[in-house]
Amino acid sequence: GVGMGMTVPVSITAFPAEDGSLQQKIKVSLRIPSQFQGNPPCPSDESIKIEERQGMTIYSMQFGGYAKEADYVNHAAKLKSALGSEAAYCKDFYFCNGYDPPMKPYGRRNEVWFVKE
Repeated sequence: GVGMGMTVPVSITAFPAEDGSLQQKIKVSLRIPSQFQGNPPCPSDESIKIEERQGMTIYSMQFGGYAKEADYVNHAAKLKSALGSEAAYCKDFYFCNGYDPPMKPYGRRNEVWFVKE
């Protein structure tokens, strides 16, 4: 019953297939604002879960524009290439993050995150 407004980033956990495309399963995560974190509201929809995301170190690549799946896949491939074979990171999933509301036409910020192992 309390409005929390939109939080950023909107984080989508992507699960890449062998060819780099994304599998059909995804997980969308929204940050609970600080004032609600100590006692978050209980979701009324069973498909919504509250999870605590532990601190992590990430490798990140930022890009602009209205991001589509292909943009995230392409930037994930660029980040993978930039890291080379020496960097240790989780290969089972990565995060696709958007920071802007849909009505913002310019200066948009998107990021791909790989979690360092």
